[in-house]
Amino acid sequence: MKLAPKLLALAVLAGLSSTAAAEITIDVAGGSEISFEGLFQADYNMYDEDVKVLSGRPLDGGDDFELRRAELILKGKGPGQFEWQAGYDAKADKFLDVYLRYKFSGYTVLTVGQYKQPNSLEELTSTRFNDFISKAMTTNLQGVARRTGIALTTGGDSWTLTGSVFDRELTRNLAQGSGYGGRFTWAPIMEAGNVLHFGLSAIVADAETSDATTGVNSSNTARLRVRPNADLSGVRLIDTGNLTFSNELTTIGVEGLLINGPIKLQAEYMTTTVDRDNGRADFTGDSWYVYGIWNIGGETWTYKSGLPATMLPDDPAAGMWQLGLRYDHAELNDNTNLTTTQGAVFGGEESNWTFGVNWYLRSNFKLSANYVMVSSQKRASATAPLISDDPNIFEVRAQFYW
Repeated sequence: MKLAPKLLALAVLAGLSSTAAAEITIDVAGGSEISFEGLFQADYNMYDEDVKVLSGRPLDGGDDFELRRAELILKGKGPGQFEWQAGYDAKADKFLDVYLRYKFSGYTVLTVGQYKQPNSLEELTSTRFNDFISKAMTTNLQGVARRTGIALTTGGDSWTLTGSVFDRELTRNLAQGSGYGGRFTWAPIMEAGNVLHFGLSAIVADAETSDATTGVNSSNTARLRVRPNADLSGVRLIDTGNLTFSNELTTIGVEGLLINGPIKLQAEYMTTTVDRDNGRADFTGDSWYVYGIWNIGGETWTYKSGLPATMLPDDPAAGMWQLGLRYDHAELNDNTNLTTTQGAVFGGEESNWTFGVNWYLRSNFKLSANYVMVSSQKRASATAPLISDDPNIFEVRAQFYW
């Protein structure tokens, strides 16, 4: 295995971090204060495979290394109570948040354009502050991310309420299906370094899948599948396959967050029901995760509008070190006592442990390492053998942002 190119890329990102500013203010135009932000992530995955080959882009020894994100974002504040944002990921070749927002007096905000939908605490939290390299299976499997639509948010000092009506993703051949949803959060305890948060969300969307490679959209079809906590892997160990004769998906989520000084505990549970006809029984699948993060140096988190944010290191030169442990589980089997034409789904189940360490250096650089232990089981049909696939995955990420 040749590590030189990988280490060189990580070193370049590290070098950039030492001189970058926290943000770049461009100009004031038309009463709008314009700023420029960016996020670059380079990932490396090494697999200890069991049954399936996990590598998405095989290189030396079957590992994966590539630029994960290259996000470029323009932001504008003003004129008046207006704000706007236009983001693009040059690596994924897709639009990010692209919206116009108006802030009424108090806590009420109207957003029009493309934005993250009001579900999933982990998905709504800024990507640069993700506690683990890969988001939990719950988030990747059932969370609804960016879609075009219109949303209204209101709230108070300790609560938020958001409603949204949405359609497809802005970039062609990505997420499809119109729908609506909402999220409510409440923080009965909200002090500096001491937060207790609860949340409830619901999303209802038309069943429609899209293949970004072929550009083929399939109406009345649903599919739930997820990678084994490895973003670069090309394999999903659990997968429902195409659920034809599907009308709509309903996802309910509950979330909890506790911040106590340098400790953060976070958990989410989601259940998705697919309404099917033509004699097929409805499908229900669910997943959940729970994790803890410890800031070794004693730093804590901020909390605003129902979301936590990672603070800068107390000692910029030494940086901030974090240790994390996560357990997540997903279940995609349902109606297994029926035949396939009646609605039996053998999607499989998976449980993973993830051990992680993060190092935030100054205000622009982050280096992360994760070790994932996967345990999955799946059969193709009621009479097929049960296949256990239990790989281990080592992951490294270098992140540069401003």
